[in-house]
Amino acid sequence: MSTAEQARANRTGIAWMVLAMTAFIANDAITKSIGQHLPAAQIIVVRGVMAISLISLVAWRMGAMSQLPDVVRPWVILRAVCEGLGTFLYLAALFHLPFANVSAINQSSPLFIALLAMVLLKERVDAGRWIAIGIGFLGVLAVIQPRLDGFNLYAWMTLLATFIFACRDLLTRKVPMATPSILVTLTTASVVWLMACGVLAVQGWTPMSAGDVGLLSIAAVLLSTAYYASIAAMRQGEMSVVAPFRYVGLFWALLIGWFVWGDLPNAWGLIGISLLIATGVYMIRHQRAAGRG
Repeated sequence: MSTAEQARANRTGIAWMVLAMTAFIANDAITKSIGQHLPAAQIIVVRGVMAISLISLVAWRMGAMSQLPDVVRPWVILRAVCEGLGTFLYLAALFHLPFANVSAINQSSPLFIALLAMVLLKERVDAGRWIAIGIGFLGVLAVIQPRLDGFNLYAWMTLLATFIFACRDLLTRKVPMATPSILVTLTTASVVWLMACGVLAVQGWTPMSAGDVGLLSIAAVLLSTAYYASIAAMRQGEMSVVAPFRYVGLFWALLIGWFVWGDLPNAWGLIGISLLIATGVYMIRHQRAAGRG
């Protein structure tokens, strides 16, 4: 692939990532709101029924259902399992931490992705990107604010979920390009739903209002969009270039957390978020320079 072609692929991946993060953050906000009175497993199950129905309809309209046997590929299934594990850990933290803080911690994903891409995919990561990603990780630490005299379980659960999501993104690159992204999306939603069904069977059902169902239907559309967009993003361009654009979610998370829950990070948290945003801006400039080259 030529330099110009690589730059175009990177720009396409970036656009998909921006869409994915916008949809993910909106879905997270709805989920956090409903999670104040409904268990996570039930939210995933109800939302999943709607999402799977929508994704199946889109896959049928796209003519992709003829390739349905592709979903049993090991990489596709393993990717979906990572999505499920990461989702449960992330939601458990989301229900107990400020919205912007959880979203900010989740932005450490590019560091994990760059490490995994370098070790497993032999992808070249230049010094500028490493510096930017390293600064971004310092920003994450400023948000977590680890202390020797205390242990924030939910903050570290978020970090573990983020590492699992990075593994998920790496596995996306292992899925053959012949397998339609919409079917990978369908597999992801289905496996996460099945895992949630198992948990719900133990937890039991909690009564829901019509408003809850309406909000979950909106969340299902957002989540389906986010799943597809994130898969498309990871199948385009270089992972170490596309992944840092997850930082766009910080803007939305900070605004939503402030306006809806009145959450504002403390001084260290704001410094950390600023570092993450600065990293994202640098990556945009870096990508534009590569495109001109």
